[in-house]
Amino acid sequence: MGKKEECILYSGGANGAEYEFGVQAERFGIEEIHFTFEGSDIARTRGVRVLSREELRNGDVSLSYVSRLMNRTYSDAPRIRKVLQTIWYQVNAGQEIYVIGKILEDKTVRGGTGWGAEFAKLCNKPIFVFDQDADRWFRWAEERWVEVTDAGEPRIRSPRFTGTGTRFLEENGRLAIRELFERSYA
Repeated sequence: MGKKEECILYSGGANGAEYEFGVQAERFGIEEIHFTFEGSDIARTRGVRVLSREELRNGDVSLSYVSRLMNRTYSDAPRIRKVLQTIWYQVNAGQEIYVIGKILEDKTVRGGTGWGAEFAKLCNKPIFVFDQDADRWFRWAEERWVEVTDAGEPRIRSPRFTGTGTRFLEENGRLAIRELFERSYA
């Protein structure tokens, strides 16, 4: 993993899970980079990286492709497109991906966060999801979600990692993020 001083959290700085990932990164002296766009409302102010129109285009993806992959419909609203483009940057930058949310029956993760999880799968990056309803961590392995049963896991092992997730963070999700950082950096 390297020294804490060399580690970077990539996130979006939004209310909920991303805010808490940032709080814990700051608590442990880890650099934060929050990808966002002009006009977005973000909760974290430390490490904000506003992407230009050109940079956003680099992370552009077909909404019809994402809709098919995710088994749901994403409107062509400019805001949704920009959110998905910033998620592309978060996942692209991180070597490991940590998500707080809910795993659905079709193996996708609920909400816009789900695109981050699917993109991480496509990039073959280690991905962990804390399912707030199930109150436990899962990792993606061989085309399915597998419950993490080792008490010492998951643990951040890469110096560049992504933390993202739902805006509707529950207390167990907040605790899961806090404990992830404590296991990894204490």
